[in-house]
Amino acid sequence: MPEMISTPQPQPWPTRAEAVDGSDAAAVRRVNLAAFPTRNEADLVDALRTDARAWLPDSSFVAEAPDGTVAGHALLTRCHVDGVPALALAPVAVLPQWQRLGAGTSVVNAALDAAREAGEQLVLVLGHPAYYARFGFVPASGYGIKPPFEVPDEAMMALALDPGRPVPAGSIRYADAFGVEV
Repeated sequence: MPEMISTPQPQPWPTRAEAVDGSDAAAVRRVNLAAFPTRNEADLVDALRTDARAWLPDSSFVAEAPDGTVAGHALLTRCHVDGVPALALAPVAVLPQWQRLGAGTSVVNAALDAAREAGEQLVLVLGHPAYYARFGFVPASGYGIKPPFEVPDEAMMALALDPGRPVPAGSIRYADAFGVEV
């Protein structure tokens, strides 16, 4: 009889806000460095930390591995759509050994839940449509929202956190750390 190889199954992941005292910053940087091919995302997080207009207390979230170390990270920062406050979800990162096991889903859900609790209305993300659709994201163009750069329509996505409230239309203005001119 052939040997059966068990595939790790997605699991619930403990999530929490990143420690405000800075004690998680190095672990968050390690996660972003390991998850992406360049240091751009890790440097972006560091730059956003220093931007008082973009950085929101309690809007950086981590997922913890079974040993308590940081395995995943999701960041929400302030952006605007034609002057109306919104949130940018970026980056989302998981250590390679924990990818496809639910850490990313858990940390994104934690971030979105906190945004709802804070009374936010709109979250924008530039990412893989199949992944972010599971959270309710749809093409931002459906709301009349445009990014300040060329990108495939299906990759620029928006999530209205309260369907009973209006969603602003117009151009996205990201924090300066994103390096995007309007």
